[in-house]
Amino acid sequence: MRDPNTTPRFSARRRSLLAVLCAALSLAACSKDAPGGGDRGADEYEVLELRYQGFAGAVSVAELAEDLGYLAPIKLNYVGNTISGPQDIQTVVTGDTDIGSAFNGAVIKLIAAGAPLRAVVGSYGVDATRWNGFYVTEDSPIRTARDLIGKKVAMNTLGAHHELMLKEYLSREGLTSAEIAQVTLVVLPPVSGEQALRQRQVDVSVLGDVLRDKALERGGIRPLFTDHDLFGEFTAGSYVLSKRFMKENPNSARKFVEAAARAIEWARSTPRDEVVARLRSLIERRQRNEDASVVQYWTSMGIAGKGGLLSAKEYQVWIDWMVKDGELKEGQVKPEDLYTNQLNPFAATPVQ
Repeated sequence: MRDPNTTPRFSARRRSLLAVLCAALSLAACSKDAPGGGDRGADEYEVLELRYQGFAGAVSVAELAEDLGYLAPIKLNYVGNTISGPQDIQTVVTGDTDIGSAFNGAVIKLIAAGAPLRAVVGSYGVDATRWNGFYVTEDSPIRTARDLIGKKVAMNTLGAHHELMLKEYLSREGLTSAEIAQVTLVVLPPVSGEQALRQRQVDVSVLGDVLRDKALERGGIRPLFTDHDLFGEFTAGSYVLSKRFMKENPNSARKFVEAAARAIEWARSTPRDEVVARLRSLIERRQRNEDASVVQYWTSMGIAGKGGLLSAKEYQVWIDWMVKDGELKEGQVKPEDLYTNQLNPFAATPVQ
C-alpha cells in the first residue's frame, strides 16, 4: 500500500514536470515565426487589420502576402487607390493608413522633413526584366538629352522615382541645372501615358512593366533611356511604417514584414506561369472593376535583397544626389536614419 505521506511529494514533482513541458511547448510555438514557420495566436497581435491603398490593375507585395496566407490572422483593409508613392506614404504620416510604399528617394525626403517613419522592407525594384523606360514616338526628333530642353515629359508624380531618374540622365549627359529646369514635367496617371504620347500631348512618357510591354506590342515607340540603363539592378522602393505604430504594435509590425518578405521570396522562386495565374485570380476576386489581363506581362518584382532586405547603398545614392542638387544639406540625413532590417526574418544579423 502506498504511503499517503508520499502523495503530495509525487504530485508536486509531476506538476513541476508538466510546467517544464508547457514552457518548452510555448517556446516552440514562438519559434515558428521564422521564415516559412507558423503563426502566433490572434490574441498575440496588437492589431488584426492594416489599412492600405492599392494600385489599379496591379498587385502589391502586401496583397500577395495576404492572398498566400502569410499575413493571417491579420487582414488588409483597402481604403482606396493611389497613383503616387509620395501620397501613399504621406497617408501613413497622417494616420489614414498603416502601411505605405514609395520610391526610396521620396522616403528620404519625407523623413528628412521630420516625418516619423522607417522603411522596413522592399516593395518594388528594377532588374533586367522589370524597368521603366522614357519613351518617345518612333518618328520623334528627340535623340539625345539636349533634345529634351523645352519639351514635355509625362510621369506619374513629381519628387519621386521618375523625376530623379530623368534628372540623373540629364545631369550625366552634361546639362546644367538651368537647362534641366527647362524640361517640363507633366503629371499623368500611368495608364494615360501611352495615349498622351501617341496623341502628341507630351514629347516623352514614362512607361514601365505591363504598360510598357502592351505599348511595345502596338509598336511605334522607342526608348530614349531606361532606369536599368542608369543603375542596373536595385531595390527602388520600400514599405514604411510609422515609428509610433512599430512601438505600439511590435508583433503586428513584425508579422507584416515577415509576410511581405515571404511573399517576395515566393514570387522569386515560383514558376512565372503560377505567379501570373495567382495575380490574375487575385485581381478578379477583389472585384474593383480592373483589367486583370495586364498581369500576363508580369516578369518579377525586381527587388534585389533577399526577402526585401534593405541596404544602405540603396538610400545613399539618392542622399548623394539630393545633396548635389541642393535638396539636402551634407550630413542632414544618414541611411541608418531611414530604414531597419530588424523585423525581417531574412536578416542574418539584425541591422538598424
